[in-house]
Amino acid sequence: MNSTAPSSSGASRWTDGSMSARVKKRYAAEKRFRAFGFTAVGISVAFLAFLLVTMAAKGLGGFTRMESELTLDFPRSDVVLDPRALTGAQAESAVANAGLGGLIRDTAVATYGEDARRLFGAGANRELGQLLIDDPEMLTRKVTVSLPVASKIDIAAKGDGDAASKALVAKVEAAGGSFSRHFNEDFLTASDATDPSAVGVWGALKGSLLTILVTMALAFPIGVLSALYLEEFAPRNRWTDMIEVSINNLAAVPSIIFGLLGLAVFLNFMHLPRSAPLVGGLTLALMTMPVIVIAGRNAIKAVPPSIRDAALGVGASKMQVVFHHVLPLALPGILTGTIIGMARALGETAPLLMIGMRAFIASPPEGITSPASVLPVQIFLWSDEVDRGFVEKTSAAIIVLLVFMLLMNGLAIYLRNRFERRW
Repeated sequence: MNSTAPSSSGASRWTDGSMSARVKKRYAAEKRFRAFGFTAVGISVAFLAFLLVTMAAKGLGGFTRMESELTLDFPRSDVVLDPRALTGAQAESAVANAGLGGLIRDTAVATYGEDARRLFGAGANRELGQLLIDDPEMLTRKVTVSLPVASKIDIAAKGDGDAASKALVAKVEAAGGSFSRHFNEDFLTASDATDPSAVGVWGALKGSLLTILVTMALAFPIGVLSALYLEEFAPRNRWTDMIEVSINNLAAVPSIIFGLLGLAVFLNFMHLPRSAPLVGGLTLALMTMPVIVIAGRNAIKAVPPSIRDAALGVGASKMQVVFHHVLPLALPGILTGTIIGMARALGETAPLLMIGMRAFIASPPEGITSPASVLPVQIFLWSDEVDRGFVEKTSAAIIVLLVFMLLMNGLAIYLRNRFERRW
């Protein structure tokens, strides 16, 4: 038997240190790659932390408000209001037309001087009106109430603001007045207003909820059924290939194009109500559907062919195979794509601006055909305001939007995990 001795060149590579150098270079490359990956993750986390800290620093103040006490003498005032009118549906309109703003302004001027004319704003009028509705007997006596101050005074009392507002705060405190911080529940229960001390996000939040429900009700079933048809039933021909290419292209189309499409079809052609959650949901459904179709097809492809073969082998029809076996197994992956599409739709602004959802809406929508705004558009409109009080409210609205998105995504992730199956 012939044997071949190892070549001298091969043996020398193990003895002259070249192989050891190659191994060291390999380990060094691995360490560099891990360092690059760790650095990339660290930079991402740092930017995320910077965003959250910045939003919290600027926006948490929007959930609180500064209040000051004021003694009001209703029997000696010019307010003419029947306590019987403060019950029932007409109560809010009665207090709105009772001249409460003049009473607050005159009392503040008499207490702190002429500069106190701008101490209270629209938020104080609304708060006093609500107090009268809750206790109509206040109209018969002198009462001391704690009312929210105007936006500029609120900022100054929190430690910022212009020099004139800070001077007024100091003047009030020198005259025996005080400012106290309270949770601003009106910010979560009120709608848009011209005065930043009276604004709230409930109208925009309800509009976002109605819009996303319309989007979900349309995009999810149509997208899933389209994915099932294209993957399980459609013949493989030129027309099917064209449809697949079109869907892939639609998923990458800028969102403002869908806004133009919604403007042309739903408003100009179908004459649906402008600035309504129905039209917003239809527009966002067009934008979200391609994402759901693509994710659904990928999830359906991931189902093992043996599942289909086994079901067909025991006598199941094609329809039973798809809806009893393939769809339940692909549903977690489909929900993942739906989460991505809904998150994108929830934060969109451009297509909704094109269909007119940038109007000033002072009351929450009553249904999907009522005029409404949505949180992203509300944030956009507030960020364009000149009054510094809207800066704090804008950041607070961003926090509400982030929490709303987290809750929506958390629900979708729960449903995905709930239906997840392993094979």
